[in-house]
Amino acid sequence: MQTQLSEEFKHSAVAQQADDILRSCVHCGFCTATCPTYLQLGDELDGPRGRIYLIKQILEGQQPTRKTQQHLDRCLSCRNCETTCPSSVNYHRLLDIGRQIVEQKVRRPIIQSLFRFTLRKFLLNKFLFNNSIQLARVFSPLLPASLTRSIKKQHLTLRHSPAKHSHRRKVLMLEGCVQPSLQPDINLQTRQLLSHLEVGVIDCTEVQCCGALSHHLSAEDESMQQAKNNIDHWLTLLDQGAEAIIITASGCGSHIKDYPALFSGDAEYTQKAQKVAAHCKDISEFIQTEDLSRFKKFEHIQSIAWHPPCTLQHGQQLGSHIENMLTNLGYRLVTVKDQHLCCGSAGTYSILQADLSTQL
Repeated sequence: MQTQLSEEFKHSAVAQQADDILRSCVHCGFCTATCPTYLQLGDELDGPRGRIYLIKQILEGQQPTRKTQQHLDRCLSCRNCETTCPSSVNYHRLLDIGRQIVEQKVRRPIIQSLFRFTLRKFLLNKFLFNNSIQLARVFSPLLPASLTRSIKKQHLTLRHSPAKHSHRRKVLMLEGCVQPSLQPDINLQTRQLLSHLEVGVIDCTEVQCCGALSHHLSAEDESMQQAKNNIDHWLTLLDQGAEAIIITASGCGSHIKDYPALFSGDAEYTQKAQKVAAHCKDISEFIQTEDLSRFKKFEHIQSIAWHPPCTLQHGQQLGSHIENMLTNLGYRLVTVKDQHLCCGSAGTYSILQADLSTQL
């Protein structure tokens, strides 16, 4: 797909990067067949090919509108289209560029802007978020069922605390923004599993959010600053002997592995971002090289319906790794219809595009 950059973008490195991506697209349309929003809405502009054309028009000088912004907002960033694409179009990077340009050119309604700002600050403030969740649990009988399902108190199943500083091997682990409050079992059981594998976790409280939340809410400066903070702290600990950065939320892992692309124009952080990305491992990716025989189930085989998150199967291309691991451990996997399609959550998408998210 040939693009003629307008005078405004001719000397922009980011626009040139977008142009290179656009030129790899052959307009075949295979992507539309696996795009959740296109399949749901049936609108060409709500599929990858349509959004690519919208971004192409902007780069060629056409003024974007609120309608342009809405079509880009509706993208789940599931990257299913990238898995399908025979030309390996780097769609998610092109979408990021397009969204950034549109955000600068199209003013959002004040209520929408305020809501996105409040949402970002609320979710990133651990004290405020944690206490709000606890308060909501107290008054859960008065809240809608759809909300109480999300804030249901988790039963912590960690039988004992892993011994600290007792293992020769050490890793880092991203705690995450909202997961410790909503699903504390995940990180606790991960620590226990790693401890069984003779791997200790180094606490790094200075690292909070990976930057994905701000990135997807168009707060790019804030997102980049969060990423820089993470890179600086992680590199120090990696140099001190930590062998990997363990991620238990695949959306975070996908974003961190994209750090090199995000910092491609930053001379100071390019190599740093590459090193961090190289050490970033989803927990399934890390333990698949370990001896898991002690966990194998020889009796009472259970059937599991496994729906891999988009950020795991398309963003990190790791979906089949977990399927193989579960099968080797003795579980029977049940085929899930359309398991390549997004569940509809996509982080804050489920809040900002609630109706469409619910349909998906």
